Amino acid sequence: MQNAGLKEKKIAIQLSDHFTYKKLLHFCLPPVVMMVFTSIYGVVDGLFVSNFVGKIPFAAINLVMPFIMILGGFGFMIGTGGSALVAKTAGEGEKEKANRYFTMMIIFTLICGIALSVIGIVFMRPISYLLGATEAMIEDCVLYGRVVLCFNTAFMLQSVFQTFLATAEKPKLGLAATVAAGVINMALDALFVAGFRWGVAGAALATGISQCIGGILPLVYFLRPNDSLLRLVKTKLQGKILLRACTNGSSELMSNISGSIVSILYNFQLLKYAGENGVAAYGVLMYIQFIFVAIFIGYTIGTAPIVGYHYGAENHSELKNMLRKSMFLMTAAGLIMMLLAQTLAFPLAKVFVGYDAELFDMTRRAFQIFAFSFILAGVNIFASSFFTALNNGGISAAISFLRTLVFQMLSVLLIPLIFELDGIWWAITVAEVFAFAISLIFLLAKKNQYHYL
Repeated sequence: MQNAGLKEKKIAIQLSDHFTYKKLLHFCLPPVVMMVFTSIYGVVDGLFVSNFVGKIPFAAINLVMPFIMILGGFGFMIGTGGSALVAKTAGEGEKEKANRYFTMMIIFTLICGIALSVIGIVFMRPISYLLGATEAMIEDCVLYGRVVLCFNTAFMLQSVFQTFLATAEKPKLGLAATVAAGVINMALDALFVAGFRWGVAGAALATGISQCIGGILPLVYFLRPNDSLLRLVKTKLQGKILLRACTNGSSELMSNISGSIVSILYNFQLLKYAGENGVAAYGVLMYIQFIFVAIFIGYTIGTAPIVGYHYGAENHSELKNMLRKSMFLMTAAGLIMMLLAQTLAFPLAKVFVGYDAELFDMTRRAFQIFAFSFILAGVNIFASSFFTALNNGGISAAISFLRTLVFQMLSVLLIPLIFELDGIWWAITVAEVFAFAISLIFLLAKKNQYHYL
């Protein structure tokens, strides 16, 4: 009997299971840690550049980062929209069709990745000027952007596999690949930037090599025989299926593009109100925000295939269970993160920009104000992801569009007219409050259609 009990404990969690808090956290922990590691090794680039190259190169890479993230965002679109479709198809019992759809998404990612890399590399200089690069920043902008975009296909694959490994019931494999990539990135940053003094090119190269680890290792796994829910099979691209997946995942692309456009607007406003110091301070906020928001995104990566599977299986009681538990967890996590961000404002600012007293003071105050945005961010991110998992890309995109573009643009343009520089730091919190109201409206409006309340 004891041996039977031990064997039962070793059985992997399946998408078809009923999820208690314990089982939900256990399943979602690997993608959460995976996303945090992804964010941390992005932060390490900025940390090394800021401390070993200087604040102007640091501001330069922050200026071009929004454009790089827009191109990489196509991977998130394919991954989230495609995994929702694949999970729903698997929930309907059509496993072979699910594998064909999965394979289409990977092939499409490779094609898009190569095309977008070429476009980005060719137009990097005019785009840098368009983003507001000064003559002091332009060469670093172009160099960093072109080197990183050489690896954009691997970055997109990494984004796609982060969602599909959870759908394949192998979240721990995604965690292992991401941790390996993160460790390599941090080690190479130390070697290339601090050791060899290769500047922004070294930071970009370290990031690109690590993205190859995160993108290619899972590809090799799925190319070989495996015991996961998914595998790569022979198939042809079907425009209708790809369009359906991309439409459904458009909220994630919209969120990426909107966030990047808003970042550009923030940089323009900060150059106006605080000069290059403002851009550098905002860069620190973005790096730290990546880590905090990564927890929310990682959780949605874990829950999306569960929601999609039970939606396909028409298991309404489990949809109710997932929504109730997730809203509680996201609210609790948001409050904890706000308090943590307030506490860490001083030491984190010291680590990044402690070498410049004026920049340090600006960054510390900005982060203390910015921290309040985390209270509602998790709920809003989950609401958008929830509708993506239900294969309702329209509502998901609407929440993302309003949250990351409309509300933030209006806030960052209007609030500084009254509160000047502090108004820029308060803008995101105001936007999250309005987005929360929109999320609740959509959740209540669609409760009878999806039966999750």
